[in-house]
Amino acid sequence: MMTVFRVSVLAAALFLMMPPSPTWAQAGLLGRVTRLAPIELAAGKPLAEAPYEIEAGKYYRLPIRADGSQELQLVGPEFFRNVWINEVVINKIEVRPLGLDSIEFDAEGEATITFVPIRPGTFELRTPGTTGESQRVIFNVKG
Repeated sequence: MMTVFRVSVLAAALFLMMPPSPTWAQAGLLGRVTRLAPIELAAGKPLAEAPYEIEAGKYYRLPIRADGSQELQLVGPEFFRNVWINEVVINKIEVRPLGLDSIEFDAEGEATITFVPIRPGTFELRTPGTTGESQRVIFNVKG
């Protein structure tokens, strides 16, 4: 009985002396969300007012709104491959995808993407088939 107690106390002491692991550091990550300004999809209007300045390893919520003026799509395979997507919420339906390439609105509506950038760099979401600066959204991800 005494040996079992000593082993338990020794195991607890060793556990408390271990340096925190990355897993411990991430505990509670999804509870601290940074809300980003929404991307607005409307015919002939800029998608965003300025680039998004975000950090790798932080949790973000990005609303994307369409006014229904025309069918509009955002593509960004490089962006989506460099973030971990927690979920996409559309009409109170939560989708937890393994990945995305694009998102398209056929009518008025809103989708909210929650994500964590996993790699520093500059990435974009853009309206396909356009070359105008106002038809892309830049994400500058710092390490």
